[in-house]
Amino acid sequence: ALESADLAGYAHLLDPAVTWGAPGGDDTCRSRADVLSWYRAGYDAGVRADVAETSVVGHCILVGMIVKNEEGENPRWQVLTTSGGRIVDIRGYDDRADALQACR
Repeated sequence: ALESADLAGYAHLLDPAVTWGAPGGDDTCRSRADVLSWYRAGYDAGVRADVAETSVVGHCILVGMIVKNEEGENPRWQVLTTSGGRIVDIRGYDDRADALQACR
């Protein structure tokens, strides 16, 4: 869903009250609609992501990706916390070790 920009497919994975933000910071997104809007805006601006890794670690899913934009290609990681079969929280990391630590 992330690689193909299938927002309808991704929407089904998100809890209606999903949150998303930086670790330890304020939430950038506080709902499914917020998350989907953020992805759509990025896609419309030419940002693309290739998923390079997915791993179930502890209580979450670690997603490693290569994000491509006008500045080049950069590795990024997301920690997806699930509950009841849906993603309830998303945290973004620049460093894999930090993301992995958040899963433990």
